[in-house]
Amino acid sequence: MSGRIVVVGIGADGMAGLGQVSAGELQGAAVVFGSDRQLALLDESVSAQRRPWPSPMLPALKGLLDEVAGDVHVVASGDPLMHGVGATLIRLFGPERVTVLPHVSSVTLACARLGWPVQDTEVISLVTAEPHTAVRRGGRAVVLSRDGSSPAELAALLAGTGRGDSEFTVLEQLGGPDERRRTATAAQWAARPPGDVGDLNVVAVRYLPDHRRFATLPDDAFAHDGQLTKQAMRAVTLAALAPRPGELLWDVGSGSGSIAIEWCRAGTGCRAVAFERDTQRRARITENARAFGVGVDVHFDAPAAFDNVAAPAVIFIGGGLTQPGLLDACWERLPIGGRLVANAVTVESEAAIAQGYSRHGGELRRFQHYRGEAVGAFTGWRPAMPVTQWLVTKS
Repeated sequence: MSGRIVVVGIGADGMAGLGQVSAGELQGAAVVFGSDRQLALLDESVSAQRRPWPSPMLPALKGLLDEVAGDVHVVASGDPLMHGVGATLIRLFGPERVTVLPHVSSVTLACARLGWPVQDTEVISLVTAEPHTAVRRGGRAVVLSRDGSSPAELAALLAGTGRGDSEFTVLEQLGGPDERRRTATAAQWAARPPGDVGDLNVVAVRYLPDHRRFATLPDDAFAHDGQLTKQAMRAVTLAALAPRPGELLWDVGSGSGSIAIEWCRAGTGCRAVAFERDTQRRARITENARAFGVGVDVHFDAPAAFDNVAAPAVIFIGGGLTQPGLLDACWERLPIGGRLVANAVTVESEAAIAQGYSRHGGELRRFQHYRGEAVGAFTGWRPAMPVTQWLVTKS
């Protein structure tokens, strides 16, 4: 490919809704790539060869476009840079090669229909993500559906995680002649999902009840059997882990998954893998992750499962420190510049991190906190178990 890549956004109203520049690009094109649905929106004024994307698209994308001599035109839904192919093409070919001509996005149209300020509305895509990642504990979002089944799946998840009262609006064919809008509660939609939802739809959700918390969550927010890093210690542990956008955490000896879940909530694109040997606890981690709409990949025992997952940027060890070889295996998998944090509450696990500290350096900390509790008619201080923490950056 020697020419430009021009990505033209198109709405459900087809060519009639395009501006002069966008229409002119398509009418002068030699080859136009797009999905079958998007290509069907082009009228007889576009004489170009129409080439539908293969499935799967991404592995073939670069080679497919390289087959074409001269300019390549791509037609995409709405704004191609809103969870669309435009960003993928820029990543592959560079911004100097790609010109994007956006249409009004489905997010903007949905917000306009509902009177929601766009800047105050979260955008969530289920085109490739699992439906539970659109579960929230408050706020508003426009959810981009994968297909016509997405609204019912999301409604069932919300109803099953205590968010059945959420206001749930499904908008189809936005901006086109067949535009349709239906509103219910999530519980109502889940109980009687319509069978005629088209694949081109978005779901606007106002999540109720609104229980958003931006700081460290209370302990009772998690299902657990007592194997839980308590709130105060979780706060200082997250500070030590220092999440950065897009980083992957390994949570070793995860228990209830509280650290992994807090990590995922902390920043854009933060992901976690939880390692837990107990079957019931693994199921509980998955349950907790779904309730908070975060992506935690749950695996069996560490270090046996280490080779089955992507390399971490950060490792937290909350359990299993006395298991022979575990600490060494974690250190071996940690990349240069990666961070490791380990918490110990027993003498034996303290000895393990003391040995790690003597070999690799870093910083040792010890935390002790107290809670005020009733002593007869008075109040006294009851100590929590002290926690020793080791944090180190691999050099």
